[in-house]
Amino acid sequence: MSAVADAPNAPRRRGRRLPALTPAGFQAATGVSRETLRRLEQYYQLLCRWQRAINLVGDDTLSDGWRRHMLDSAQLFPLLPARAAPLIDLGSGAGFPGLVLAIMGAKEVHLVERDQRKAAFLATAARATGTPVTLHVQSADTVAPLAANVITARALAPLPDLLALAEPFISPATLCLFPKGARAADELAAARARWHVTATSVPSQTDPTGTILCLREVHRHAA
Repeated sequence: MSAVADAPNAPRRRGRRLPALTPAGFQAATGVSRETLRRLEQYYQLLCRWQRAINLVGDDTLSDGWRRHMLDSAQLFPLLPARAAPLIDLGSGAGFPGLVLAIMGAKEVHLVERDQRKAAFLATAARATGTPVTLHVQSADTVAPLAANVITARALAPLPDLLALAEPFISPATLCLFPKGARAADELAAARARWHVTATSVPSQTDPTGTILCLREVHRHAA
């Protein structure tokens, strides 16, 4: 995929649109191997084909999909602890970030997606790229409790609601990695009304107003 200058909806830098990120640019930003890049390209090509039939992602995001989806997901990989398994991705949708992280090497990845068509895409993409994942075709609140070392979710729900969905999978050692937009601080403040969290944040590489919330020691306040 070649770079496209002034791609619609591309991130801006000092008022100017950035050129669309290419696979080579993604590799330079992440340091993935050629084999991993090849598998991610297979995944992305499959996404573009399926997008013509079902709405996996916003159509306007594919003009810069390697930044908006692939890099936006991949930036979580360096934040994973040494013992990241099992990793549960809630509301996986088209596989962001869970399937990207699995292709990059995360182990014991569980993808939770209740939409049958999106789940069919996830199964096809995992098979095509040779990526072992466990797919739960159901809503997060019906998945059997499983103590996760890492929980991820992207654009699923406001943080207070997201923590309620994640609660059955949270143990004292769990790390939650949640990319959030410009209202991350407001969401964190709202969550702290009901939850104890130890929070740090990492600036997003793909959204100048965004941040990745890194939450530990998550538990409800005592009644």
